[in-house]
Amino acid sequence: MHAGTAPPGSPRPLKLLALAAAVAAVCAPAAQAALTENLTTSVVAMALGNAVTADPPGIDSIHFNPAGLARLKGDSETLNTFGASIRTSAQFHAPSDFDVGGWRDDPIAGTSTGPVRQGMYVPTYGKPGWRLPAVVIPGVGMAWNKPGSKFTFATNSYMAQAMSIDRTTDVNDPAQFGGRQVQIQRLVWAAPSVGYKYSDTLSFGVAIPISHSAFVVDTNMRFPNELLGVFGKLQQGWCPEDGGNIIDTFGFGVCGGGKEGMVSPFKKAAHMHLEMTAPIDPTLNLGVLWEPAPWIALGAVYQGGSKTNYTGTYVFDADPMLRNFVRGMNSSLLGPIAGAVLGFPSSIPAQQKGNMSATIPFPAHYQLGIKLRPIRLVQLNVDASYAQWGEWDKLTFQFDQSIKLLEVARLYGIPDSGKLTIPRGYKSLVNFGFGLQLFPTEKLTLRAGYEPRKSSVPKDKVDLIAPLPDTKLYSLGLNYKLSKDTDISLTGSYMVGKFNVPANTDCNLNCNTFFNIIYNPYAGLDVAGDIRVRYFGMSYNRRF
Repeated sequence: MHAGTAPPGSPRPLKLLALAAAVAAVCAPAAQAALTENLTTSVVAMALGNAVTADPPGIDSIHFNPAGLARLKGDSETLNTFGASIRTSAQFHAPSDFDVGGWRDDPIAGTSTGPVRQGMYVPTYGKPGWRLPAVVIPGVGMAWNKPGSKFTFATNSYMAQAMSIDRTTDVNDPAQFGGRQVQIQRLVWAAPSVGYKYSDTLSFGVAIPISHSAFVVDTNMRFPNELLGVFGKLQQGWCPEDGGNIIDTFGFGVCGGGKEGMVSPFKKAAHMHLEMTAPIDPTLNLGVLWEPAPWIALGAVYQGGSKTNYTGTYVFDADPMLRNFVRGMNSSLLGPIAGAVLGFPSSIPAQQKGNMSATIPFPAHYQLGIKLRPIRLVQLNVDASYAQWGEWDKLTFQFDQSIKLLEVARLYGIPDSGKLTIPRGYKSLVNFGFGLQLFPTEKLTLRAGYEPRKSSVPKDKVDLIAPLPDTKLYSLGLNYKLSKDTDISLTGSYMVGKFNVPANTDCNLNCNTFFNIIYNPYAGLDVAGDIRVRYFGMSYNRRF
């Protein structure tokens, strides 16, 4: 975009600024929603708080409002590069009344998480072992428009969704139980699109983004809860230190696992690695753009969702605690009978691996926007968006066999050991974005953006796998015309948010009850933390 002149007869600047302020005032109290969408999608949009629905940015219109493609004349291309650094931390504190079934000394209490790095998933290859201080995301787009034609055709590649956390630098990091590695990404590798200029003021657009999606979670697991704690204390009082006695052998075998089979709510119980992809997953974007005058425009876009079908592999590694306990129980006289009643396995292998599948929704997204340019030097954009993250109420992973570790969990009311259901409880909410552009010269455009991203993760559903509280996104950027047909855009952004979860208030993180075991690795602890994301982006645009 570049500077222009305000049209004759346009409203007075003060009236338009008042209108813009009124729009912002009405929108602000209802500001809601946002997870990982639109964070590494467009250099221009990021600079404007992603408030570009009424002023779609060139070829990036494919994502934000494909009707904007109709504004492109001739053939053009854009080259994008994004760099992103995600840092998240957490601190753990035991309140004065901390008690997990009689256990009061959690070794995690009083500790903090360590270094965080990024990773990436390479389509057709997988997730390399790289631990990067930041991840670089390239993109390329092209558009074609014949002189005099009302149609503009285009395609683009970009990252539509991304979350990357690697906490493996410190093997003792307390966050190892809440996601050692998390990689959730949706890479659009092609997006055939068309924009149609219906009239001088009205345009329509359609895009079909075709994505490669990846979902990777690698975590150590522990299961602190009241029932496990009580049982561990029972073992301490009943079992000799060397791990067995004759009475126990003729009983239920609770001591038969020896020292390593002694149960503790704070011991590492297992390691889980899930890795799934959906190589081809198309969705649909529909957009409309109305520009009745140069000083005002209205835009709307529907970004279709998808019930994305993932397939991949899993690995469960069981630590000695549960393996030895089950072995000892089944070596006694009455233990096998009790185990059969409780649905326990006859043994737990050191490792189980195989194939798995899951259907994970990619939420539909709706966005409305207004552009106001009261005077030649100033433009204000305001957008409202709604994403259906409420579809992430729970995630269910289907395995190709019964998982012996999950058979132990039948005691906790989990009947099907061939699948794992992880509660999420996310919400579908509304979010707002604000963008400001200044045009000091014909060649230079200055940009600023602000996006208060109210999280779709409720305060009682936050965890370290998705440490996404309410955040605020601040951005600065510029565009400079190198020549009549080329320009360059630069953007720097910073997003920050904090969370504070008192003990027993979040059953995705720190509930301490008898039966809530999937999944509360920090049961009874106060957990506080933050997330900070830094971005830098550059795009080069050429018309020919």
